Amino acid sequence: MSVFDELRGQEAVVTQLRRASAGDGMTHAWLFTGPPGSGRSNAAKAFAAALNCEQPDPALRGCGECHACRTVLGETHPDVRHVRTEKVTITIEEARELVATAGNHPASGRWRIIIVEDADRMAERTTNVLLKAIEEPTARTVWMLCAPSPADVLVTIRSRCRGVGLRLPSPEHVAQLLVARDGVAPELAMSAARMAQSHVGIARRLARDPGARERRLETVRFPLSLKGITSAVLMAERLMAIANDEAESSNAERDTAERSALLSSLGLEDGSPVPPALRGQIKRLEEDQKRRAKRSVADSLDRTLTDLISFYRDVLLVQVGAADVLVNEELRPDIEAFAAEGSPEQTLTRIDAINVTRRRLVSSNVAPLLALEGMAAGLV
Repeated sequence: MSVFDELRGQEAVVTQLRRASAGDGMTHAWLFTGPPGSGRSNAAKAFAAALNCEQPDPALRGCGECHACRTVLGETHPDVRHVRTEKVTITIEEARELVATAGNHPASGRWRIIIVEDADRMAERTTNVLLKAIEEPTARTVWMLCAPSPADVLVTIRSRCRGVGLRLPSPEHVAQLLVARDGVAPELAMSAARMAQSHVGIARRLARDPGARERRLETVRFPLSLKGITSAVLMAERLMAIANDEAESSNAERDTAERSALLSSLGLEDGSPVPPALRGQIKRLEEDQKRRAKRSVADSLDRTLTDLISFYRDVLLVQVGAADVLVNEELRPDIEAFAAEGSPEQTLTRIDAINVTRRRLVSSNVAPLLALEGMAAGLV
């Protein structure tokens, strides 16, 4: 067993991180980049475990079995700080707290490590707070920043970090991981990996949640029934509903577990009255969950539109004669019939319309339903 076992299809990255954890090429700041689903944060976490592994032989570090490896992977190690935000951005106050934490000497491990999973969600002022700490770190501190691409981080930051570039693994690698880690049946694992377009987290959700697979199939079938403006408006409404359902489904279990854990820590039982002195803590948790729910809807909507693009991507492959394996292989007859009714130019125009809508939803305050209605009308 190794902490790097889950980094399937990332052989070059694993080699780089193994060498660094053994002392060859180690530095104080790292920037992990790669498309969503490539495993940026998992790679950073595995590297942190290897750096603090208790194996005396540097070549064996990252064993995955010692106390340090298990606690780092479980996010309970006292010297490894995991930073992820449920909000739109990481605040400047949170950045200042990280700088203060980074100045502390490791309590039990070899290194004090700060993993920032959403480095692209920091405004320029916030990033500048980290700059000096990354430029002049304390002797046993390591920064690990994660972002989709180097361009998503200020040049002053990325110039001081060693880059680790990940790529999307193949569907076969993702399927192997689902089988080995989650016990998913091989055929279902391969189907989920293909539908998720090699996004490990989404593939796992599709493999474990039949409802998620049904919602995705409904999404990719929409173009088949898109005949006019009325059907376009109905499609937009349903896409919005699917995104809301997907966000609610992914958050419900986590919200319940968080509330139960908080009540237990306060010495209360579910359903029992909450004393006035403790209501503030319950309210803060509920506010955090509401903020997370808002971001989850936006993320779910983007994933839904990505699924919709996969339909037109398959159509384009059929139209140009390169359709060996489709993302939506189960819809091949429908896709081939749809492709025969249009041209590659029309398909590319439709893909562009969806991508424009994705950008608008991220970069502006446009009402999501209105944006979806405009997009759907352009797909007719």
